[in-house]
Amino acid sequence: IRGTDANRTNITVNGVPLNDAESHGTFFVNMPDFASSLSSMQVQRGVGTSTNGAAAFGASINMQTEGLNVKPYAEISSTYGSFNTNKNTLKAGTGLLQNKFAFDARLSNVTSDGYIDRAWVDMKSYYFSAGYYGEKSTVKFLTFGGNEKTYQAWNGVDSEIMKTNRTYNELGEYQDNAGNTQYYDNQTDNYAQTHYQLHWLQTLNSNLNFNATAHLTRGLGYYEDYKTGRKYKEYGLIPDTVAGVALKKTDLVRQKWLDNYFYGITYGLNYDIDRMNLSVGGAVNRYDGDHYGKVKWVRNANQLDMSKEWYRNNGVKDDANVYAKLNMETFEKLFASVDLQYRYIHYQMAGTDDKYDEDNNVMRDITNMYEYHFFNPKFGLTYMPDKNNSVYASYSVSNREPNRNNYTERAKNEAEPRPERLFDVEAGYRYQSSKGAVGANLFFMDYKDQLILTGKISEIGELLTTNISDSYRAGLELTVGVKPVSWLKWDGNVTISQNKILNFIEQDVDMYDADWNWIGSKNDTLGTTDIAYSPNVVANSAFVFNFDRFEIGLFSSFVGKQFFDNTSSDDRAIDAYFVNNLSLKYALPLKKIRGIDFQFMLNNLLNEKYESNAYTWYSYYLDGQRVNEKRYFPQAGINFLASVTLRF
Repeated sequence: IRGTDANRTNITVNGVPLNDAESHGTFFVNMPDFASSLSSMQVQRGVGTSTNGAAAFGASINMQTEGLNVKPYAEISSTYGSFNTNKNTLKAGTGLLQNKFAFDARLSNVTSDGYIDRAWVDMKSYYFSAGYYGEKSTVKFLTFGGNEKTYQAWNGVDSEIMKTNRTYNELGEYQDNAGNTQYYDNQTDNYAQTHYQLHWLQTLNSNLNFNATAHLTRGLGYYEDYKTGRKYKEYGLIPDTVAGVALKKTDLVRQKWLDNYFYGITYGLNYDIDRMNLSVGGAVNRYDGDHYGKVKWVRNANQLDMSKEWYRNNGVKDDANVYAKLNMETFEKLFASVDLQYRYIHYQMAGTDDKYDEDNNVMRDITNMYEYHFFNPKFGLTYMPDKNNSVYASYSVSNREPNRNNYTERAKNEAEPRPERLFDVEAGYRYQSSKGAVGANLFFMDYKDQLILTGKISEIGELLTTNISDSYRAGLELTVGVKPVSWLKWDGNVTISQNKILNFIEQDVDMYDADWNWIGSKNDTLGTTDIAYSPNVVANSAFVFNFDRFEIGLFSSFVGKQFFDNTSSDDRAIDAYFVNNLSLKYALPLKKIRGIDFQFMLNNLLNEKYESNAYTWYSYYLDGQRVNEKRYFPQAGINFLASVTLRF
């Protein structure tokens, strides 16, 4: 949304933060098939109103799980498709018991061989809720989670290899003792994440209500990989000797673990009368996570102790906020909103990480402490001359702290990361009636010290960022939804934008002579450039045709050209792509059960060869010529999914 990556989008489930406290990322692989337990999803562009968790620097998404199902129900769903993809879901609910209690549950599993070589997945998840629904009190406990095991494919495909093999995966590749190419079977990511939420909603009177939520998220897992040609000393290993000579490098299998807890409370008091609504609330959260690594096997081992850790560090992050929101009709048909939030962050890391300090011959110490105080005000005006038309304008300020990678992955000569600030100005018009809706929104997002993607990644595929002093995003968003006849509905949107860095300097580009001798590095002053991963045009269209119990949907997406670093170089760009998906549905009613639903999806209908992501593995000058080693993430051609759902 607006060119911002996922970890700059605030995502909550029932108001509880879902973004990882350290990385700010959201990993839906940890909660597969979660959509089967959702009742709604709200997407808000720009800064948005105050919410808990990571600051919204491009959008906010709040997902609401299923509400009260008054009647008992059960569903069995099975899906099969291309690449041996298989998904099975079982759902059931008691309905409302004794007019006060309700229970709902879901079990799911997803497996697939994957489009990319060996990129298989084996994922399981669950959802359970128990609710008490009184006249003035609602108490609901819910828990959901997932367990994923996936083969690693996060390095992408080299641009030269991709010309002949779009599914090549280098991860897990090694040479055995006979010099034959092999692939390590357990080159996998393994993670389990469990969420617990306890919600209390209390109606105090007809105008006043209170809500509070206690939550806990437990995460535990590791990724395991085969590494070739690694130095013994980097892992605290004792070198083996061959013919009396100590070896310096070896092959090994390692595991890098995460063991964390995220817990806290959120609360809010809401007062609603006539044409005024006042809300005050906040949250207090803590993240406590351990990072550590173990070596499980070494070629040419010498006294290997598999229980020994080669690094360990702990991160503790306290995050608290309070807010007050007021919405009221100040004059006839003119509504004003004021939203004031204060946010406090205390983040402390202690211990060593997985990088070896060559200067001091020890693992690198990352012990440090960071503290931030942010004030985030938001103001808005909306004029509604009648029930169909509205004109609005808003001004918002948002502040955001750096994430863990900004501290740990920065170069030696790079300054410590700074928090970023966003000034967001929006203005627009909406028309809505029973026949359709249209909207136009102008936005200007002015950033100070924006943490912008550089086109580089960490060793586990995480996109890395760095501070840029001055940058902005500006554009026009158009939306339309019409239903010209009873059997046809069309929804569409388009965003046209400019996303620019001012006075950009590409720093420290390595230079080599013709014999690969390093001769220094240089800075390139490039002036105004495009922000990486920010296409100037994004458009979507959805046609839905209904004929009695039969439905046809045609969904189209266009994403314009985007650069994958900040130099605006055509040699480091992802081509524009246009993808179409076709959906066919049929609902068969039956007497003894509620019905059977059939769905067939044909994805990438036109067999478009496209890449949705890319990065620069290494960029340098060789004998005066720029060389870019690039990796792409090619997407599957035409593929299908077919599903059957029995509803009781």
